[in-house]
Amino acid sequence: MPEERVGKLLAAAGIASRRGADALIAAGRVTLDGRVAALGEKADPALAAIAVDGRTVDVIGALIAPAVHLALHKPAGVTSTVADRHAARTVLELVPARLVTPGVRLYPVGRLDRDSEGLLLLTNDGAWTDRVLHPRHGVEREYAVAFGAPLDAEQRTSLAAGIALDEGIGRLGGLRPATRTETTSLARLLDPRPAPALTWYRVTLGQGWKRQLRRMFGAVGAPVARLVRVRVGPLRLDLATGAVRPLTAAEVRRLGASTYHPDVVAGERRREQ
Repeated sequence: MPEERVGKLLAAAGIASRRGADALIAAGRVTLDGRVAALGEKADPALAAIAVDGRTVDVIGALIAPAVHLALHKPAGVTSTVADRHAARTVLELVPARLVTPGVRLYPVGRLDRDSEGLLLLTNDGAWTDRVLHPRHGVEREYAVAFGAPLDAEQRTSLAAGIALDEGIGRLGGLRPATRTETTSLARLLDPRPAPALTWYRVTLGQGWKRQLRRMFGAVGAPVARLVRVRVGPLRLDLATGAVRPLTAAEVRRLGASTYHPDVVAGERRREQ
């Protein structure tokens, strides 16, 4: 078989996304034929012995396994890591066995922190994961964020200017009050139901730093009461809390495309009807 980058092979095996696999290699946790693999190194998947933290990876099995693409409504209190000895429950425990071929290893496409809820994608498709996650493809995320009180003018101004975080300046793609229709529709999907006194906003985000929204809002004195991811690119949350469904072929195609544009997606929907 032709040689491929070790990081790409790990992603194809469902170990992590492309970037996550490269991080494992850079940390010295990946071996190739018994020695520490180098970042960017290539290997023949039919001949090479690849291991992560000493555990052999079935690269060939992963390459021939059918691609799986799922949407999940992650509840609060569930971790989105695939294996965490400190977690009471992980997202993989929510996936019914009937949706996954035996031997297929799924992982989350990006993450939601333990306290956050909403749309989370699961797959074993490394190339597709890279297209969804990498900033160059412009796949936007939208969140419904609830506070105990409305944001004041000073807070909104500070957020619009950007918030200094350890990684750099955190910026929102957009911030607006949620409409009554949006809030009512979302409440029907959530368990537990939101407290009536909460004030909801819709936020878009192109960056993907750890707990970024919570840190940004916390920096302006607006602690988040509830945070729900409601959209990834063209795909909107349409599942009740804890529910899982396969993506359609059209959804997989749209999410794996480049920059999301609502007009383009609307046109595709009209053609399919």
